[in-house]
Amino acid sequence: MFQRVDRYLLRLIVVPMMVTLIIAAMLLLLDKMLRLFDFVINEGGPVSVVWQMLGAKIPQYMAFAIPIGVFLGILLAFRRLALSSEIDAMLGTGISQNRMLRVPVLVSIVMAVITYGLVGHLQPLSRYTYEELQYELRSGALGASIKVGEFVEIDEKLTLRIEESRDNGRNLMRIFLQRKQEDGEQIIVTAKNGTFFSTEDQDRILFRLYQGTLINLSPQLSSPRTLRFEVHDLPITLPQSAVFRKRGAAQLELTIPELLGGVLSGELEEDVYNAYMGDLNYRIIQIVAMFALPFLAIALGVPPKRSASAVGLFAGISMLIVFNEFAQFTSKLVEDGQSSAFVAIWVPYLVFVAISLHLYRIAVYKVGAQPTRALDAVVNMTVAAMKKLQSLFRREHAA
Repeated sequence: MFQRVDRYLLRLIVVPMMVTLIIAAMLLLLDKMLRLFDFVINEGGPVSVVWQMLGAKIPQYMAFAIPIGVFLGILLAFRRLALSSEIDAMLGTGISQNRMLRVPVLVSIVMAVITYGLVGHLQPLSRYTYEELQYELRSGALGASIKVGEFVEIDEKLTLRIEESRDNGRNLMRIFLQRKQEDGEQIIVTAKNGTFFSTEDQDRILFRLYQGTLINLSPQLSSPRTLRFEVHDLPITLPQSAVFRKRGAAQLELTIPELLGGVLSGELEEDVYNAYMGDLNYRIIQIVAMFALPFLAIALGVPPKRSASAVGLFAGISMLIVFNEFAQFTSKLVEDGQSSAFVAIWVPYLVFVAISLHLYRIAVYKVGAQPTRALDAVVNMTVAAMKKLQSLFRREHAA
């Protein structure tokens, strides 16, 4: 049962954690959004597909943001308790730091379950969705708009050129169209403007042209036939695009149960087996790494007495970034068959856990000891040396 102190700690942790998750996700999505807009515009597709592709990227970005969010949430909560001397008051009432660890551990367990759902199931499906959207956009299956000012071959028999597009493509101006028939007959149409309309047949659309000229060229005709019109409806058969591949062409598109089933089946070729093992172990590391974060965050979150230094925050974030990048690198070694999963992935994880527990033990069980005291002293010495050099430079410059 949660006591009042547990609810208080939970509130202190959850607020900065959620803020960190939102900010991190927004920054990652903004960077991707600019590139997606360029890609979609170059492919001539509708802007709405950008939001679909960004939505497919959210699980991948959230998997990166959650560890940082959990770490910062716990660290900032205990830093606030330390700077306001609330942690000393709690210790004075008989609440040990091990007792305070209950809420951070519960938070990390909940976020580990969420991370499993993301990297184990949702992320592989969203990766496939993203690739499918890319494919359909490039193949025109999403109804990509016709590029203005270019000759576009809708199929082998139909060529179209639009000089200007208005009202988001609803009104097309100065149109040239050429259609070739199997018997050698050609139909050339020029029109002042036109509009596409959908029909009951999903494979056909209607191109309504206004104020134009139709020229019929045929080997059977001695001279071209010319027809002027005010309104002319031209049915167009949409090209059939190839069906996108099935999910699972790469191990990144497989869920954790699917990867595990493939590894245990014994039917995979060596290179495929290595790829499955590398990705499977990397995803599991992303999940179990959550359990070390409370110990590391508490150890680095409490600054030395009579100090408001934030060196522990920067040291912790640096450790998480280095650990994640190193885990990605070593998982590639496993995928390439250059190392076993235990040596390349699990040994560094065990070292990370050992460092986190050692720093926590120093902070909790050694009286007056602070894991960041030495690092804080180095930072203070560096800052003092820089200030001294700056003052000497100013004196020499003044002289």
